[in-house]
Amino acid sequence: MKEVVVITGASGAVAKVLAKKLENEYTVRFLTRTKKHENDFEWNIENKTIDEKAFENVSHIIHLAGANISEKRWSNERKKEIISSRVDSAKLILETLQKKNIKLKSFISASAVGIYGAITSEKIFKEDDEKGNDFLSEVVILWEKAADEFQEKGVAERVVKVRIAIVLSENEGALKKMSVPVKFGIGSPVGTGRQYIPWIHIDDLSSVFEFALKNENINGAYNASAPQHTDNENFTKEIAEVLNKPMFIPNIPGFVMKMIFGELSVVLLEGSRTSSEKLQNEGFQFKFTELKPALKNLLTKN
Repeated sequence: MKEVVVITGASGAVAKVLAKKLENEYTVRFLTRTKKHENDFEWNIENKTIDEKAFENVSHIIHLAGANISEKRWSNERKKEIISSRVDSAKLILETLQKKNIKLKSFISASAVGIYGAITSEKIFKEDDEKGNDFLSEVVILWEKAADEFQEKGVAERVVKVRIAIVLSENEGALKKMSVPVKFGIGSPVGTGRQYIPWIHIDDLSSVFEFALKNENINGAYNASAPQHTDNENFTKEIAEVLNKPMFIPNIPGFVMKMIFGELSVVLLEGSRTSSEKLQNEGFQFKFTELKPALKNLLTKN
């Protein structure tokens, strides 16, 4: 009998790619706002409702739910939504499992490299480095604390927190937004262009979650970012080369981004390098270790 894996964040690209990797070996179910398929189960975080049938015979939960950080300006209301979608959703799952006295083999939660703070420096951050003190790091600290409670309260044998870098996908996210102006010949670095962009190909990220699921020795926090480091200027140049488009100079000034995006602009104007050495030492192998092949794979598909 196949083990049951419940995945939250069903509408996201990562959940869809991951499900395809798992469906032959596991029974995959989704928690989603609107049921569309037989293996969908509805929940509503605001109303604290959840279809408990989703958890029948469940062994593992992969928690990917979370409002998009960079989708809207960070009003106070949006900040609450960003935190609630990650933290309150985990609490709702935990309370439901406790009520039904269900024990998990693993609770695997998405997290983010934003835990180290939105700063540009020469430091390469590892999992045991100090956490930041800005909004992004606050979000991730609360997010990981909610995940840790599954193990602390004896609901899960182990908890894995996958600290995700910027996910490169052909259908959504940062790459799609960055490649549009390049396609029109007006691609340009942002701010100084020296801020680092920790990144990971969506196929590698889904493989990280699969790896965490299948390896019982994986426990705790892991940076999920490609081994090769790059900055904003090089990233933009690489997109232009792959698309065979010219670069538009000069850089877009930082104050322009701040006027457009407000506090959210820090995501675009600052960035640090992160190390995935811990993950690789556990035996994980990246398929896309360098940026250009990753971009070619995503941007030149027919």
